[in-house]
Order: sequence, then C-alpha cells, then structure tokens
Amino acid sequence: MKLVKKIDVYLLKNFLGLFFATFFVCIFVLLMQFVWMHVKDLVGKGVEISVLAEFFVYAIASVVPLALPLAILLASLISFGNLGEKFELTAMKAAGISLFRIMRPLAVGVAFISVGAFFFSNNVLPKSQMKLWALIFSLRQKSPELEIPEGEFYDGVSGYNIYVRHKDKKSGMLRDMMIYDYSNGFQNATVMVADSGKLAFSDDKKYLILRLYSGESFENLNQQQQRATGSQKNIPYRRETFKEKQLLIDFDTEFNRYDESVLEDQHVSKNVAQLIYSIDSVQVLAAQKGREQSENLVENRYFGREQKSGRILIPVEQSEQAEYNIDSLFAHLSETQQRNAMDVAVDKATMQRDQVEYNALLLDDSQRYIRKHEIELYRKFTLAFACLIFFFIGAPLGAIIRKGGLGTPVVISVVMFIIYYIIDNTGYKMAREALWPCWAGMWLSSFVLLPIGIFLTYKAATDAALLNPEAWLKVWDKLKQKIHKQTHRP
Repeated sequence: MKLVKKIDVYLLKNFLGLFFATFFVCIFVLLMQFVWMHVKDLVGKGVEISVLAEFFVYAIASVVPLALPLAILLASLISFGNLGEKFELTAMKAAGISLFRIMRPLAVGVAFISVGAFFFSNNVLPKSQMKLWALIFSLRQKSPELEIPEGEFYDGVSGYNIYVRHKDKKSGMLRDMMIYDYSNGFQNATVMVADSGKLAFSDDKKYLILRLYSGESFENLNQQQQRATGSQKNIPYRRETFKEKQLLIDFDTEFNRYDESVLEDQHVSKNVAQLIYSIDSVQVLAAQKGREQSENLVENRYFGREQKSGRILIPVEQSEQAEYNIDSLFAHLSETQQRNAMDVAVDKATMQRDQVEYNALLLDDSQRYIRKHEIELYRKFTLAFACLIFFFIGAPLGAIIRKGGLGTPVVISVVMFIIYYIIDNTGYKMAREALWPCWAGMWLSSFVLLPIGIFLTYKAATDAALLNPEAWLKVWDKLKQKIHKQTHRP
C-alpha cells in the first residue's frame, strides 16, 4: 500500500512539473499568434508600457482555453512516454499494478484541472474578454504616432498625404514639402507645395499645427461652382502664393478608453447564469413576436376571406351566407376582368411574400442572438470536457509509443490538436450558421475524440501492439490470404 502511494506521488510530481512547463510554452506560442493578429493595433501608436502590459495580461487569459487541453495532452504524452521508455511502466505492471490504477491519480488531478478550467471560463474569462476587446477598440481609435519619413508620402494623418524630401533633425524643419488635402473629398482636393514647414501639436494634444513657409496652394473650384449655381461648367482652379500658411488638423493623440459597459450585453462577457437568462428572455420575446406576426398575417392580410376546401364563404347578411365556387366565379369574368384579377392576385401575393421575408429578417436577429449565447454557453462546458478527453488520449498513447522527451510526443500532440481544432471549428461554424443545432456543433469535437480516447485506453491496458509495424503487417498478410481464398474459390 505504501509502495502504491509513493508511486502516486511520484507520478503526480512528474506530471504536474511537465504540465506547468508545457502550459507556459503553449501560452507563449498562442500568445504570439494572438499578438500577430492584432499587431497593426499596437505598432506605431505610442501607447504607454502599462497599456501594453494590460493588453498582454488580458490576451493571456483569452488563450488559456486553447492552451489547457494542448498542455494536458502534451504533458500526459511525455509523462507516460518517459515511463515506457525507462521501463518504469513495465515494472509497475509486473508488480501487479494495472494501467488504470497507474492513471488514477493523474486522472483525479486532471479532473481538478477541468473543474478549475470551468470556473475560469465562467468567472474570469468573461471579464477579461470584455476588458480585452474594450482595450482593442480603444487602440484602434487612437491616432498613430506621428513619424513622417523622408522621400515618400505619409498617410498617417486622416484626410492628408504629406511628402517631405528632407528633415532637419536639429531644428525640426521639413524641407521641400508637398501636401494633398482631401479632407473635404477627392473632388475638393487641395494641393500645397512649400519650401519648408514645421509640425507641432496644440496644448491639448488634440490638433496638429502645420506651418508652411514660402509656398503655393492649388484648389479645384469645380465643386464650389456646382453648389453655388448648379451648373457643371468647368471652372479653373484657384492658385494662392503665400509666405507663411498655418493648417489646423484634427489629430487627437490622447489614449481614450472605450466604454466597457457597451460590451456588457455581448455573449463573450457573460457567465453561465447570465447566458441562460439572456437566452430565455430573448426566446420569450422571439416567440411573442412570432405569434404577433402570425396573428397579424391571418387577421389583417388574408384578403378578409375564410378558406374552406377550395371554396369561400362571403357574408351577404348577418344571418345568411352565399356559397360560391372560386373557379366558377373566375370563369364568368371577361378576359379583361380575369387579367385584372390575376394582376391584383399577383400583387397581393408579392406583398405577402415581402411581408413574410421582412418578418423572417426581424426574427433572424433574435435567433442569431440566441445562437451566439448558446454557443458560448456550451463552450464553457466543452473546454472542461476536452481537458479530460486529451488526458485519456495522451496517457495511453504515451504508454503505447514509449517515447519520451520533446521529439515524437510534440509531433503527435500537434497533429492531434490540429485535428481537434479543425473539428471544433467546423462544428462552431455549423452552429453559427444554424446548419446544426448549437449543442451538436459545439460538442462535435468531443463526440469524435471521446471514442478515440476510449479505444487508445483499452489498447494500452491490454498491451496491444497498436503502433508496431510487424503486427500491422501480419494483419495485412492475413487479410490478403482471405481475399485470395475468396477470389480463387472453385
């Protein structure tokens, strides 16, 4: 009994050490991918180090759902691969300890990690996602840091293209300048050339002051003429020569934070209770809206008639009803009246179709809102379940291949994770486009990988030579012999 406990402690120490190491490696790799996707929002904005640090903290929290399953897969694969490579797994089995008993302490540890992953995705991830996207929107709205290069046009100032041939770094003067001002539209573009100029910011850092010296400006007057007279007659441009000219350009360099409260109703910023409440509320509203649309369609847009097996009842008096046959009524009409009646019927049918399509669009917004929330709700559970599945894939696979280190286990882990990611992304898109129910799309990867985990665990427990080439060659030889006997049967 003491031996088994010592083995449990030994396995847990090895696994947890590998898990934390691989987890941080996975976090780093996925974080670099995330930063590369948003690099244009970060580079050249001149934001403070504290803002960048805040961005990286929230970004790390956002990649945890992908890093956890991959780290568990890699850690379990390396851990059991090392045990198999050093024949420690064989010694444990020889001592009468089954593979399930060896895996039990690690499975309990992974179960705790899975529970922690659920609470993380339910409590921490929504808040970090809300703050992350608020920060990303704030960075996107911030003006880039002004750095005009030499010898090429600079379009970092909205509505302007600025060309500088030479910059005097000591005095800050810009030489041989050309400015295209299309802030009022391309039809009202103004071209300015100047011998020199200087840039400065206003005291409140919200405006860019551009002083030009010894230059000319050319302005197209065609649009002004059209607004004044309505005529499209071509008018020559206006030319102005100046010794000094000053331009005041909107250029807010301050970092203004996006209001986080705007994102509170988004699906990524809600926990399980909030998601369920939102789904139920919108479903009730959508059902009520659908009933109102159907009642309105029947009561007000059904031509005011009651249909009964191809015949209609038209009220003549309160106590009498005359029964008419539609075909008979139509046959008694003249050709012109029949054509007019058909035109009226087609117009009414078209109006009905347009009304139905419009109602469908109104309901589609609510259904899309519900689908997004259902997808996010199932995602919180699939993350925790994926951690367990990857353990029962990695541990038996490591026991079968018996290869430790970072060679074969890394390759196998990456391949398995790519397969998982493709399947999970496919299910997500199917659920998002309403081609599949949300639960089916989000649980697709679990439905596919769970049988693989069960199969690998069974094969590892029974010491099956799953990856032994000689065993597969024997199976292939037997299969060829059976095929040969069947094809040459008299």
